[in-house]
Amino acid sequence: MSITRSALVIGGGIAGPVAATALRRAGIDAHVYEAYSGPSDGIGSGLALAPNGVAALDIIGAGDAVRGIALPVQGMRLAVGGREHILPVLADQPPLQVVDRGELHRTLHDYAVAAGVPFTYDKRLMRVDEHADGVTAHFTDGSTASADILVGCDGIRSTVRSLIDPAAPGPDYTGMLGFGALVECELDLPADTMVFAFGAKAYYLYWQHADGRVAWGANLPSKQYYSLTEARAVPAEHWLRVLRETYAPDTPGGEFARRTTAENLEITGALHIMPPVPHWHRDRMVLVGDAVHAPSNSSGQGASLAIESAVQLARCLRDIDTPTAAFAAYEQLRRSRVEGIAARAAKVNHSKTPGPFARKIMNAMMPLMVKTVMNPEKTMGAERRYRIDWDAPVQRELVASTL
Repeated sequence: MSITRSALVIGGGIAGPVAATALRRAGIDAHVYEAYSGPSDGIGSGLALAPNGVAALDIIGAGDAVRGIALPVQGMRLAVGGREHILPVLADQPPLQVVDRGELHRTLHDYAVAAGVPFTYDKRLMRVDEHADGVTAHFTDGSTASADILVGCDGIRSTVRSLIDPAAPGPDYTGMLGFGALVECELDLPADTMVFAFGAKAYYLYWQHADGRVAWGANLPSKQYYSLTEARAVPAEHWLRVLRETYAPDTPGGEFARRTTAENLEITGALHIMPPVPHWHRDRMVLVGDAVHAPSNSSGQGASLAIESAVQLARCLRDIDTPTAAFAAYEQLRRSRVEGIAARAAKVNHSKTPGPFARKIMNAMMPLMVKTVMNPEKTMGAERRYRIDWDAPVQRELVASTL
């Protein structure tokens, strides 16, 4: 029987509230500490939750709440040089659930609070003392908090990661900046369809809401790195000029850029991917979500993997006696899956800016590609069909994973 009874969860974005809620379901008292002054709001634009991620939310009872704020997207199309190709989908899987990141943060926060999880804000982690029977977190305001374990859900710039391993790698820049907007635009597109478009100069994607408005996201190539803070410090009018110039040759991308305003432009800043992290845990500290595995946005799995890992960690702590052994089991269950998905997404990143000749080749080869390298059964079947069996003993799954 597990000896873990309490946990400090550092970070209140997506992974943090899910981890704390799952830990409480596993019988562990979890408390979330967030560096910001309140629930994460206005960070990023839209994201897609894959069926495996929503299924993990169902385990903690939050799936319906998230479906309630989401747009289900079943159909997929690929646009290359203005020519569209309908992509095959996994017919046996539920649709993607596309949500606004800020709304998702609020929904997961509210659900965790309703489940009894306390949140404390303005708590920026500075250091952690580990002792024989627990950990003590020290925050920059001089306060402290103690528990049996500490769970780092503090994102790609994770303080917990650097405390576990000062030599741990940080996130790699993909060479692209993220932007998004919701615009008024007439578009002949089913409401449940997402289009991935290879423009003349840059990649973008879009989908239509039930009210007719179109959500679009831009992956803008940029040699210069801009963090979220740095990108938002640049006047929105500058980014609008760059976006309109970049997407001017594209249909409908050019129209989306022209209809985007300074008021509705969502600025995300640099898009990242985490390289493999050598050490996921140390003693009584462990990492979850983007702090340890952040595939690029090309994966369509970033948030879903974070949710899965949060739930799997809770299972391991529930079923395994000591934190050290539970953390090792958690890593065994998760590492190969998340690193495989990250590797797939990295390959997609390299193909986001094909030249004119490459676009012609892509269009000519598309009928063959959808049966081979773009066949969802080959690329996403195992990813999206993955389901966590909460009631199954973790030890049984560990044995199965070694066979």
